[in-house]
Amino acid sequence: MSWEVPSLYSELRARAFDSAFLREAEGETPPERLLQAAWAHQRLRKSPLATTDGRALEILHPGFWNREAGPDFQDALIRRQGDSAARGDVEIDLRSSGWRAHRHRDNPRYSRVILHVVWAAESAPELPTLVLADHLDAPIAELFRWHGSPSWNPWSPPTSGQCRMPLQSLPDAAQAALIRDAARVRLEARGQRLLRAARWQGWIGALWAFAFRALGYKQNAWPMQWIGEQAAHLGKGLDSVERTQARLLGMANLLPEHPPRGGEAALDLWERYSTWWRRDSTFARAQPLPRSAWQLHHIRPANHPQRRLALAAHWLMNPRWAEGLEQWSRESHPGRREWIASLRERLCDHADPFWRRHWTLRSSPAEEDRALLGRARLTDVAMNAILPWLWMRAIEGGDRAVADTVESRYFEWPAAQDNAVLRLARHRLLQGEASRSLLKTAAAQQGLLQIVSDFCEHSDALCNDCPFPEHVRQLHGASP
Repeated sequence: MSWEVPSLYSELRARAFDSAFLREAEGETPPERLLQAAWAHQRLRKSPLATTDGRALEILHPGFWNREAGPDFQDALIRRQGDSAARGDVEIDLRSSGWRAHRHRDNPRYSRVILHVVWAAESAPELPTLVLADHLDAPIAELFRWHGSPSWNPWSPPTSGQCRMPLQSLPDAAQAALIRDAARVRLEARGQRLLRAARWQGWIGALWAFAFRALGYKQNAWPMQWIGEQAAHLGKGLDSVERTQARLLGMANLLPEHPPRGGEAALDLWERYSTWWRRDSTFARAQPLPRSAWQLHHIRPANHPQRRLALAAHWLMNPRWAEGLEQWSRESHPGRREWIASLRERLCDHADPFWRRHWTLRSSPAEEDRALLGRARLTDVAMNAILPWLWMRAIEGGDRAVADTVESRYFEWPAAQDNAVLRLARHRLLQGEASRSLLKTAAAQQGLLQIVSDFCEHSDALCNDCPFPEHVRQLHGASP
């Protein structure tokens, strides 16, 4: 069940993209750029996933989109049945014959390709090949509507976009309404992603995957999501938080091989973790993530995955964790501060003497306790996982009152931590730092990011062929 909500942004988005995309979707073969988008966003049915030789395939990381010469995605991490994890590049082609036709086999730039992703395979492939037509999670027409032809181009130098003047011509209230509508589109998109995941993982499994991914932040989103997809299984048969932490860190391959030098408490905990993991018969033959899956350099200490997994173990050991979140969505609170504090208490108010004083197993103890989940990551987990999950679950269950409550909290949540994408978007689309008044909530930031995703990422630095400026001008003409 769902409810129709009039949206200027949704209508603008549909006019700009739907008709052109659906015309393209009528063809027998989708454009290569759509296959690239599907791979980048992993629009795949994860189970079962196999290459053309019948061997099971795990995508541990899809790689980074390469906009220069060479393979389409670089530094991907995959694991094929019977092999250890392999790091290398991924090439996207419409047909497997493209490997030879494009002379990739003789080009040294393609020497690190470990997977060929194609729409169709006509003959015996020359290297491990995945046929996307067999594994997409939605029909092609739906994928066209979903994102069109997204590309993650590196940002150009900060110059104003062509939509900046049309946006400034709108009254402040109209700008705010447009950004709010875009934020709701983003909420709906996240809700749909959770619904798709729930169809093969169940609602609780989908929540684990998305919540763990949000804990990973941008550097370690994919390996954390991989752990989250197995979270329900990883938490079985354990009777303590510390044993659960040992299992999570063991599967993540984040247990130090040698005794840490972070003090007596760190050494004692490391010994217990290591002993439990070695004796964990349930996972004696499990294949942990390769250590190379993690990006541990140049991350803030608070974002270290060891500490994030230590927190997640508390969630897994609470059999009523998801039920508690649903209860929170039904509770009434005096104001915003109270319902945020209530959610934070459910997510991170845990007694953990070691991890409240340490960033990692190797770090020296801090003088004072540090929250296991700071304000910035609390916002990320809420906006990217918990609120969309509660909202879509309520909609699917026909509970309009809860859906409205959750949506209201989504729009009232205070602004998240600033980042480079938001700063550049403010400069190019709005009025630079003067536009901060439009972005006082996390939802408004999400709305701006959605506009960037829908339009800016499909164009170049000069906004060539971008339909957004013209449609904003039409809105200005229609505004009172």
